[in-house]
Amino acid sequence: MAKQSGIIKLEGTIGDITFYKSKDGMLARAKGGVDGDRIKSDAAFARTRENGLEFARAGSAGKLLRMAFRAQLMKAADNRMVSRLTKQMMVVVKADATSIRGQRNVLDGELELLTGFDFNLDGKLSSTLYAQYGATIDRVSGELEVTIPAFSPDSAIVAPEGATHFRFISAGASIDFEGNVFEAVTSQTGELSLSDGNIAAVTLTNTLTANSTHPLFLVLGIEFYQMVNGVSYSLKNGRYNALSLVSVSGL
Repeated sequence: MAKQSGIIKLEGTIGDITFYKSKDGMLARAKGGVDGDRIKSDAAFARTRENGLEFARAGSAGKLLRMAFRAQLMKAADNRMVSRLTKQMMVVVKADATSIRGQRNVLDGELELLTGFDFNLDGKLSSTLYAQYGATIDRVSGELEVTIPAFSPDSAIVAPEGATHFRFISAGASIDFEGNVFEAVTSQTGELSLSDGNIAAVTLTNTLTANSTHPLFLVLGIEFYQMVNGVSYSLKNGRYNALSLVSVSGL
């Protein structure tokens, strides 16, 4: 893979060279690779086929997780989040110590390895919120809860320039990866002033169906706003909003 330079940028294929636009700029690459039919049938590519099946499984699981938290991700996700999440899902799949290669999956893997995943690297939760918080999942009652003791925004929150207000958001989800369905609930605070000397303790409770037999996920995030003449505006379209998986309960 090579970068295109010069005034004129090409897109398309000329001979054995394909020119295309990507997130990294205008690139060029040579055509090549093994014939697809050979990969599907040749014994020499058995490992490739197994890896492909597991990668597809990880990708599908990541997509379902993103769908469950879509409302939150619309305001807090970087442009490489999908690939980063798929990569972490592959770590989960490879942690499956019971299934044979090619059949490893997220349910028999270690979904808890997703804990701490930041959906937005431009606004990591760990470098945005310095107040202590608790994240608990009660599978019996179905309550997924975040608690934040009283704190001062001045010392506990690193806000982007121009922000005047913020709010905490949380969501809980029960995901059936085999059935390709999910249940999700959300909770949030009102808008809070960054200039307030003391913010009272916060509790965000997301109540799902009790005694779920599916993996449970809990996210916590912060959204920033700018108040102008009494009207609240999302700051830079949410570029610096934080959202992280703070607790995961697999099976």
